[in-house]
Amino acid sequence: MLKENLVMLRKLNGYSQEHIAEKIGISRQAYAKWETGATIPDVDKAAILAKVYGVTVDGLLRTETVDGVGIVPPAQNGKNIWETVTIGERGQIVIPKAARDRIGINGGDRLIVASDEVGIALIPAEFFESKMQEIMDKLSGQND
Repeated sequence: MLKENLVMLRKLNGYSQEHIAEKIGISRQAYAKWETGATIPDVDKAAILAKVYGVTVDGLLRTETVDGVGIVPPAQNGKNIWETVTIGERGQIVIPKAARDRIGINGGDRLIVASDEVGIALIPAEFFESKMQEIMDKLSGQND
């Protein structure tokens, strides 16, 4: 798991083994051994690696698999990949329980549906509305 994640993260970020080794203060050969699984980093080096890649130490150690996609790289800090869901005939989706629990979404809650060219985001309405109110308050204060 660790070795696969190290290879994926390094390649996704466009780094060479030498570049990463320099960032964490080891030789390229030592880093290469981590990617092959011959050795593993100590806790301090794992923490530095996680910071360099913008993931958690736990994210470095676990492999995430998404149905229909396969193994995916660790999500960045504060980001999550939950699972694949299927859209019903009327556009319904079931939000995975782990996601609902983590975010605190319950039956009957209102959500804002936002999107870009690639996908959608679901934002708790109260959070969205409070942020919009903050923006409007700042704008009205600028007109004084």
